[in-house]
Amino acid sequence: MKKILTIFIAFILLLVIIFVLFPDKDNKSDKTKIKVAEVTHSIFYTPQYVALSEGYFDEVGLDVELLLIPGADKVTAAVLSGDVEIGFCGPEATIYVYQSGEKDYLKTFAQLTKKDGSFLVSREKIEDFKVTDLIGKDIIGGRKGGMPEMTFEWALRENGIDPKKDVNIDTSIAFAAMQGAFIGGTGDFVTLFEPNASEVEKEGYGYVVASVGELGGIAPYTAYNARSSFIEENPEIIESFIKAINKGLKFVRENDSMTIAKSIHEQFPSMSLDDLANSIERYKKQDTWNETTKLTEESFNHLQEIMILAGELKEKAPYEDLVDNSFN
Repeated sequence: MKKILTIFIAFILLLVIIFVLFPDKDNKSDKTKIKVAEVTHSIFYTPQYVALSEGYFDEVGLDVELLLIPGADKVTAAVLSGDVEIGFCGPEATIYVYQSGEKDYLKTFAQLTKKDGSFLVSREKIEDFKVTDLIGKDIIGGRKGGMPEMTFEWALRENGIDPKKDVNIDTSIAFAAMQGAFIGGTGDFVTLFEPNASEVEKEGYGYVVASVGELGGIAPYTAYNARSSFIEENPEIIESFIKAINKGLKFVRENDSMTIAKSIHEQFPSMSLDDLANSIERYKKQDTWNETTKLTEESFNHLQEIMILAGELKEKAPYEDLVDNSFN
């Protein structure tokens, strides 16, 4: 009996030693829980998913939970209500909140993408597509006042097309419903992010004919925001979050599309690795992602010029009020 008791005590001591020397790496109890509302779940946001899959958030002590909340207006509502700490959408949303008179308004603290992430999908196959092929056509463009719609209009203007006169853009269809509406027969063209654009093409419902990002050029398309008070009260969280995202950006810059696809495959389990890698390559070729997370004043002002031309903004909002680059 005494021998059994000795063995039992030795076993307990061994477990204690193992626990102390080799703690559970998956234990997140010592990490800060952060909820992030993403406006859509897209390969367009690959560096963010890399930060998750490669453990970059874990390394800086953050337990990040992604919540899909379609629509930038709904993302900002979730941040303002306190349902999430961080919003991820177009920076235009923070301008709308600021101009509404909200005292504890939202600030952008990190930018991820610098070009439109959508691709123009045609119902009919078009060889050697030209922007003028859109004249007189019906296009599903996105929500009025949102970055997808406004940058698409900007891209048309940059290529000599008047979005109000030369084409018919449908802005009544919710962003999440655009793919289904096109498959159902609405429109001659639709603008879709990846993987939606590739899915439509693979299923035979349309053909990718152009990159809206390449047509429209550089613009601060998607960024992270939080309440002013949250940023002020939690600088260590914001700094850690940015550090993880920057590591995600670096990983994407330094690796080929297949390596990246293997890293984020769990985020898009229904796609084959080859299809996922092809979609990532599309974004890499058009130079989609920022070098760093800093949102410059020049870029922010360009965003506001796009909004003014779209008729969604009367006067520019102050950069120093709406963008916090102190952690970049």
